[in-house]
Amino acid sequence: MIMRRLIRLKLKILARLILKRYQPIVVAVTGSMGKTSAKEAIYKVLRDNKISVRLSQKNYNNELGLPLSIIGADSAGRNPAGWSKIFLDAFRLILFKDPDYPRVLILEMGVDRPGDMGYLTKIAPPQVGLVTAVSYSHLEYFGNVVNIQKEKQVLVENLNNKGLAILNYDNAGTREMLSACRSRVLTYGLKPGANLQAQDIVFNFTKGNYELAGLNFKLNYNGAVVPVFMNNVLNESALYAALAAAAVGLYFDLNLVEIARALRDFSLPPGRMNVLPGIKHTFIIDDTYNSSPEAAIAALDTLGRIKIDDPAHKYAVLGDMLELGAYTEEGHRLVGAKVFKSGIDQLIAVGEKARDIIRGATEAGLADDYIFYFDQADEAGRFLQNRIKAGDIILVKGSQAVRLERVVKEIMAEPERAGKLLVRQGAEWKDK
Repeated sequence: MIMRRLIRLKLKILARLILKRYQPIVVAVTGSMGKTSAKEAIYKVLRDNKISVRLSQKNYNNELGLPLSIIGADSAGRNPAGWSKIFLDAFRLILFKDPDYPRVLILEMGVDRPGDMGYLTKIAPPQVGLVTAVSYSHLEYFGNVVNIQKEKQVLVENLNNKGLAILNYDNAGTREMLSACRSRVLTYGLKPGANLQAQDIVFNFTKGNYELAGLNFKLNYNGAVVPVFMNNVLNESALYAALAAAAVGLYFDLNLVEIARALRDFSLPPGRMNVLPGIKHTFIIDDTYNSSPEAAIAALDTLGRIKIDDPAHKYAVLGDMLELGAYTEEGHRLVGAKVFKSGIDQLIAVGEKARDIIRGATEAGLADDYIFYFDQADEAGRFLQNRIKAGDIILVKGSQAVRLERVVKEIMAEPERAGKLLVRQGAEWKDK
């Protein structure tokens, strides 16, 4: 514990000195969901338009990861020699100016407990602050959603009048932050009233060729409209990421055409609503990175809108959702009810807390004959191997600890590509 505190202090000091030396524009991203997708979309828009940019990697969004992203180093874990090298590299950056140090840093700022956001923004004061959503994630550490909102609001409260706050207009928790901003504000969303709005959204799914055809929409910014075609995505979370990236692009004086061009071949990171080919000519919607009630409901809504031909089925493989505190039972039941309301006819629940998903689905009207329960992801994957048939679509979503990427690996058509296509495939996850 003492060693960790010492490392944290050294990293904080070095990161602040590096920022003072290079003075990059810091784009900070926070939110209960959608942070990583937004961060990746922002990076794509800026990089494709020749702006020198770096984004935080992996889950480097806390008191250790944030400084490492500023330094441009990977964690050394428990290796003292590795940490010594990181500190030396940081000193070199401070003493000898690197002409290739990025002009823009996109830094994800995660909050697990009260006070986290204040600590992170003191390390890296942002010029642009993006809040993607406020929901029940990490509720057990905050007590209620209002406290989560207050913690994330610290990000935009700390922006000066020359900065830019970017807020998801469709999320009540972020929309309420408007009154707390001293800076300029740009809102985005699908609902009327947002400064940046996605309109006339069309989801394309080419079943005959067993491939994704993407989505297209019209991007409306204060009356100026451009069409956006996104070839590799099929869900609203990608839309919100695209809108967030467009807002950041506008801060850097990019025009809507330049932004739309960069978004055309944007892909979500592994485990975030990616469509993968499955065995027996099935489709997998891999959303296994993490889960919350709101995110699960959104994923189920997407699955519900996809048209399939008889006698194909829609499967929802749903796992435990963690860190919900007092909202745990209700959140899982709401997700179960959404399974039935979305017209999904096969539910597979994985994990002890997921029993409440079953209860919610049963209460809503889903017949017991189409509900299955497993303790472990591997068991659910083997069950699916024998059950699914051509044309079926399988949504797989759960919190990190449930490891539902193992389900995807069991039923994907190209398991040899799991290392590239799935989350948590590194050696550090092998025995967990």
